[in-house]
Amino acid sequence: MSDALYTVEALSTGGGRDGHVATADKAVDLNMAPPKELGGSGEGNNPEQLFAAGYAACFHSALQSAARQKKVKIDGSSVGARISLVRSGEESIDLAVQLEVIIPGLETEQADELAKLAHEMCPYSRAVEGNIEVSVSVGED
Repeated sequence: MSDALYTVEALSTGGGRDGHVATADKAVDLNMAPPKELGGSGEGNNPEQLFAAGYAACFHSALQSAARQKKVKIDGSSVGARISLVRSGEESIDLAVQLEVIIPGLETEQADELAKLAHEMCPYSRAVEGNIEVSVSVGED
């Protein structure tokens, strides 16, 4: 592994989607449960929720970096992430991601440019590139 800037460790115990997950520092310490849509109780967190939160935050950070690089103010911006489990074969399930970027007061063309640059910069986007479907759209504030 190259020179790590930051490393976090997490441990899953129990039944995976129906168990417990915690980071070594206990900053994340959650009971897991499959969502009702997948036959679970829905009374816990699931991996897709954690991925959605992480991707949204990471992409938003990349968006802010892109704005600084282009010397554009993006006060009040937000990024929403929708993570879906989708069938990709008879017995295969994949992830699909929809990201929505909101930048109040910015022209659509400039917002699109920043969103594209953020997608190129975001570690999550680069990690999943070519592996899962990811769409990025710029919405109205």
